[in-house]
Amino acid sequence: MEKIEHATVRTNGINMHVASVGDGPDTVLFLHGFPDLWYSWRHQMVSLATLGYRTVAPDLRGFGSTDAPPSAASYTAFQVVGDLVGMLDALGIGRVFVVGHDWGAMMAWYLCLLRPDRVKALVNTSVEWFPRDPERKPVESMRAKLGDDYYVCRFQEPGAAEEDFSKADIAMLFKLFLTGRDPSPPVVPKVLGFSGLTKLVEDQQVDLPSWLTEDDINYYAAQFSRTGFTGGLNYYRCWDLNWELSAPWTGTRIEVPVKFIVGDLDLTYHLPGVKEYIHGGGFRRAVPNLEEVVVMEGVAHFLQQEKHQEVTAHIHDFLKKFSSP
Repeated sequence: MEKIEHATVRTNGINMHVASVGDGPDTVLFLHGFPDLWYSWRHQMVSLATLGYRTVAPDLRGFGSTDAPPSAASYTAFQVVGDLVGMLDALGIGRVFVVGHDWGAMMAWYLCLLRPDRVKALVNTSVEWFPRDPERKPVESMRAKLGDDYYVCRFQEPGAAEEDFSKADIAMLFKLFLTGRDPSPPVVPKVLGFSGLTKLVEDQQVDLPSWLTEDDINYYAAQFSRTGFTGGLNYYRCWDLNWELSAPWTGTRIEVPVKFIVGDLDLTYHLPGVKEYIHGGGFRRAVPNLEEVVVMEGVAHFLQQEKHQEVTAHIHDFLKKFSSP
């Protein structure tokens, strides 16, 4: 960890915090999700740097030490991809390997869709690429399938989720987020809220697994106590806006080489229709150069931390096929 360097890069009108380590000829760009930070990739960054790669992991806009524009409409995939391209330009990096998780996986898909010329290959985790449905907005579809209390639907109202999170013990909130192993879709009744979930366990000892330390929890809690959650929540509030803006790309396929990894206890893997899509041919039709799908047994959402050595090995096994000699 002490080898990781930190810098601020000016890109696309914002200041972006970038962590990096290594100086190899090939660069691996790591993209985190919600509620997360560059920090989730710490193990992979150091390990791949020792294997000869340059590794780069920014805090995405709205997270950590990167600027958080106030308008929810400033968090579309187009702006985030613009941030990433500008960051790579500022660092003098051309084409990269990309590794994404959660919202970072979604942004990685969009980077491959919009700027495939900057991507050598992609290892994505947790979130698959669904082709754009020209008939129905995504949040509307989620509401119809999973109801108003589904967390994505709950996050749509500006300020509501922020108020809920502000009442929670943030350290306990991250313990629940990071150690959760219930793969069912997160449905949180408004009367309970996420703050209510933390209160249900406030008198209990939440034992951390071997892969997570109190220092890790304290890092997340300190960062999100400082910044709040609005920046990250705005990604959810742009989901339908992304759908509108991406209309010209309807039917466009992801053409870069891809490896996909998901835990069999990941909530994303258990959403209605996802398993059938991944294993039934739909995923490969949308991503024709999908070379491998890995389902990790007994692994939940934050797989890059829970099974960091195995995930690093999966990443390296794929990237080395395309790496510089």
